Amino acid sequence: MFTPPSVGGDGPGTTKGTIQAPGSTGGGNWTGAAFDPETGILYVPSRTNPFVADLVPGDPAQTNLTYRAGTRAIIPGPRGLPLLKPPYGRITAIDLKRGEHVWMVPNGDGPRNHPGLKGLNVGPLGGAVPSSAIATKTLLFATEADQITPRTPADAGGRKFKAIDKATGKTLWEIELEAGANGVPMTYVFQGKQYVVFAIGGTNHPAELVALALP
Repeated sequence: MFTPPSVGGDGPGTTKGTIQAPGSTGGGNWTGAAFDPETGILYVPSRTNPFVADLVPGDPAQTNLTYRAGTRAIIPGPRGLPLLKPPYGRITAIDLKRGEHVWMVPNGDGPRNHPGLKGLNVGPLGGAVPSSAIATKTLLFATEADQITPRTPADAGGRKFKAIDKATGKTLWEIELEAGANGVPMTYVFQGKQYVVFAIGGTNHPAELVALALP
């Protein structure tokens, strides 16, 4: 249930750290989930982003800790592709009344355009980024996050916002934004019109709010 980091070192016989998968930046532990109280279905965005968790000696001039967190480097796989099989980011619908998975779909393209996959007809592989979702009475809305942290795999981010069929997981509509969404969407009604609002931004794009509604 808990895999602690190990003390890393550069000398012979020392460890390089502990491989954690999905990693403390992975799984479904950052952006929460969306719940439909009418159907009892929970929609969980999650990602698989393993890395090496290490501890290094603390600097007495900066801390009284004997050890502190190290670099926690991403683990490169063959040809720079992820080490584990896809999907690297996904949304899973879970029926809480029956304890069963209703469907699971990749969320985001992931590295499907990587040179190592050239010539292969692969579908969306899912992005290993902290995506989020919100359930309304009729639709599930889901985001893709951008390249926002040093531990996000290269080219893993996405910029799409989509409307998903809650019963099947099929994408019904999507739009590509100027940056990925790094906040959980919220929805409200004003003067008879429903809006969905979320924050976007990234390493190359200033933070801003986006509001969407039907005409």
